[in-house]
Amino acid sequence: MLLSRFARPFFSNGKRAFDSLSEQEILALAISSEEEDARIYQTYADGLREEFPASASVFDEMAAEEHEHRRLLLELHQKRFGETVPLIRREHVRGFYERKPDWLVRPLGVDNVRKQAVAMEDQARRFYLEAAQSAADVSTRKLLGDLAEAETSHMSLAGKLTDAIVDSGAVDEEAETEKRRFLLTYIQPGLAGLMDGSVSTLAPVFAAAFATKDTWETFLIGLAASIGAGISMGFTEALSDDGKLTGRGSPIKRGLASGIMTTIGGLGHALPYLITDFWTATGIAGVVVVIELWAIAWIQNRYMETPFFRAALQVVLGGALVLAAGILIGNG
Repeated sequence: MLLSRFARPFFSNGKRAFDSLSEQEILALAISSEEEDARIYQTYADGLREEFPASASVFDEMAAEEHEHRRLLLELHQKRFGETVPLIRREHVRGFYERKPDWLVRPLGVDNVRKQAVAMEDQARRFYLEAAQSAADVSTRKLLGDLAEAETSHMSLAGKLTDAIVDSGAVDEEAETEKRRFLLTYIQPGLAGLMDGSVSTLAPVFAAAFATKDTWETFLIGLAASIGAGISMGFTEALSDDGKLTGRGSPIKRGLASGIMTTIGGLGHALPYLITDFWTATGIAGVVVVIELWAIAWIQNRYMETPFFRAALQVVLGGALVLAAGILIGNG
């Protein structure tokens, strides 16, 4: 039976069908999979350790479990087939699950890696159940079945350890750290950009509109002002600090958030001037300005915990003054 399996042809893409693997190859695949999963969990642990030490301990434990599974599989392979383990990995088997390289992304999201761990263990459990059914040797079938049960319990390990962390209050601390990093990396620079783009471009756009009464020229001026402000704000934010000491995260992400939101803020009231009728375009642009300013006030209230009416007063008053300045200059 093993020879007939081994003799089955490779698929055209160079991958083997799972049911064509010999028992030795199944063991080898399990060994390499456990080794890779252990390294992934350890990478998760190392990536989380500085900011989320409690969650890092979860993945330390899971990595240790995977190393133990690998040791048991190696002992069985040595007993049945000798010292040489065939080189076969997940990517060599058609339809076999693959791990997404999210462990390479920094910073790691603690909720994301917890969910990924559950998915990884579920995939491993399915593999061992299928492999156990394919094994003829009693000892191999027993070990693979035991590992399937271990992966089932391993799926709940993260939950159990997380429950313990919850009892200690560490999850709340980690959630607060995650929220703070999100605010400092995306919300704060994005909000600053939106405010700058929405407010600082009001004067040139409306000054050009009332000075020329030409909607196309007004649009071009608004487009140039928005893109120029976006580039300026993006570089200013990215070069302000590298985020290592302040904890504000990647300068590239902060710069993109600030630059993109600055450009969007300016384009909001420039785009209506694609309409050829001046007063229609100006009326729509005015409505957009109101929406932009109230959106800024809402974001400040929602994420920066600024009282809504105070935020609205600051933003709307400032925007109104800049808008009035632009209109007066344009009519001057």
